[in-house]
Amino acid sequence: MNACSQSTVKESDVNFNTLSQSFLDLIKAEKNTDDIVNAYANIDLDALEGSLNTYEKKLAFWINTYNAFIMQILKENPSLFDDRSSFYTETPINIGGETFTFDLIEHGIIRNSRWKYGLGYIKKWFPSKLEKKFRLKQKDGRVHFALNCGAISCPPVDIYAPEKINEQLTKVIKAYLPTVTSISDNNLTTSPLFSWFRGDFGGKSGIKEFLKEYEIIDNTKYSLSYGDYDWTLLLNNFVK
Repeated sequence: MNACSQSTVKESDVNFNTLSQSFLDLIKAEKNTDDIVNAYANIDLDALEGSLNTYEKKLAFWINTYNAFIMQILKENPSLFDDRSSFYTETPINIGGETFTFDLIEHGIIRNSRWKYGLGYIKKWFPSKLEKKFRLKQKDGRVHFALNCGAISCPPVDIYAPEKINEQLTKVIKAYLPTVTSISDNNLTTSPLFSWFRGDFGGKSGIKEFLKEYEIIDNTKYSLSYGDYDWTLLLNNFVK
């Protein structure tokens, strides 16, 4: 990776999906990530755009990138998590010489330019050129069970590969949702992630259909409510 960190990183130098996977591999192994971080800073953004030429490649790259930088930055400075709002909106991430933030990656790129506080229903009015260059063409509720923002209640981190990302997402969702979902009589309580981003799932009926699709419930007649979210910092929470 040293060679990649010394000049602009193009597809001829390294596969960008492999780069994002290697970032997480190093974090999981508790090894130094300086060369990977430098490689990200020297990515040729036009080459990156051209390389991420399928939905699966885009999704895998940006999920891995988000999760890796969350852990890398918070390992170096865990006090940043004391002000989570500033951490997600202001912490600079150097990709290709441009400044990205976690909110830009999550809500702008991965969620197709959704307003952070719009519950999944409202798109941004004036997305940046950088955001429009890389954003996915559709919103996908599954991403909320792949992104790990550093808290105990976040879903665990997998290392996503484009060719098997759909299978990986299914596995993570089916493992995570039972840990945050309970049923008592006709009352269904599940993760507040569904509430915060309800529009990404199609509202209450869509949430229940999603839970049924992943075999967490067997019918959609339950009364729906949401549990608590533990924001205590937890890093290196990888899929077992």
